[in-house]
Amino acid sequence: MRTRTLLVAATLTTGLLTALPATTATAAPARFSDDFNGDGYRDLVTAAPSVTVGGKARAGAVVVNYGSTSGISASRHTVITQNTAGIPGSAETNDEFGAALASGDLNRDGYADLVVGTPDENDAAGTAVVVWGGKNGLSGAWTVPGPGSSAHDEYGLTLAVGDFTGDGRTDLAVGSLGKDVWILEGGFTRASGAASRFVLRTELEAGVIHGAQGLAAADGDHVDDLVISGTDERTYDDGQLVYTGSADPATPLSLQTFVHSGAWRTAAVGDVNGDGYADVAVGAIYEAIGPDWQAGAVTVLRGSAAGLTGTGAQSFAQDTAGVPGSAEDNDFSGSAVRLSDLNGDGKADLSVGAHGENDSDGAVWSLRGSASGIRTTGAVSFGPAATGVPATGYPHLGRLMGQ
Repeated sequence: MRTRTLLVAATLTTGLLTALPATTATAAPARFSDDFNGDGYRDLVTAAPSVTVGGKARAGAVVVNYGSTSGISASRHTVITQNTAGIPGSAETNDEFGAALASGDLNRDGYADLVVGTPDENDAAGTAVVVWGGKNGLSGAWTVPGPGSSAHDEYGLTLAVGDFTGDGRTDLAVGSLGKDVWILEGGFTRASGAASRFVLRTELEAGVIHGAQGLAAADGDHVDDLVISGTDERTYDDGQLVYTGSADPATPLSLQTFVHSGAWRTAAVGDVNGDGYADVAVGAIYEAIGPDWQAGAVTVLRGSAAGLTGTGAQSFAQDTAGVPGSAEDNDFSGSAVRLSDLNGDGKADLSVGAHGENDSDGAVWSLRGSASGIRTTGAVSFGPAATGVPATGYPHLGRLMGQ
């Protein structure tokens, strides 16, 4: 059902925007959905939603590490919290700013924008903000309006970005503990936000929406599709609802199928060796490494003309030669994974979060892509202290990453 009686939403962006960077006074959409300063390199966004900010436990923070010809490093970063100048609100206990992330060029000015969900804001009513990109990086923000209903607790819990309506403009999707997902349609400006909005009924009977993800036209029609993970209380099944996007204004998003799922895994897609085929990285956070319980691991499956194959698959844990650190109980390595070209060489690099590292401080690893696959030579790793994120309490850096 489509209604236009309320304005609401927030977002998470995935995928590549293929327009070229701005070269004239009239900006074109950003080339990459995660290049916040327009320098031509993708950036890495990592959340530390449980970090203490201004003495407020679990207020939350987001770390942006900027890409370059040498990839990312701990030193080139920006930390954003609700106490950062220009960000609406203020850090409060249990807000969990950064519990959902999204990015994309929402206002088509040539710079990617960052969307941050804060589902526990205002006694778990939830909210989200769009932090605008620019030549000097991220600055200024717009608050995404909420539905104003107790049926939508933890608004901003899940986010996705894509062109779901096929009009060439970026839309935003936002979910909560309710069974509705709000879609804000493209045409964003810094002053007024989205052009319009409608509500998507998820068909999950009082279902909890665990995650929303934009897809790159899975059905080949060049209109992005939307996948929503949740639980159906009628059957107690966990799975994903797949909605197909459409340029037809009468049916902008329609339910295609429900896919059952099992244990929690994280996944990311990218071409790690530059052969033109998409590879998939899968995190298994509960994986035991030798005697270390729930240390976690990540497996990279190779793409081919015949699809995904186990041939040439690679597996990485903290006990893998060349990977900094060592596997320990409850590291939960793979709690977030991302495949993205952070150094501009045409090959996706593997970024991995382990939110349980060092007694829940959390940490991030970045391994380079190459013609032979992911390599550990020159691997980068860092924890909260290296980025200026306080280690007080349980920051959980790496619990999730922008995709």
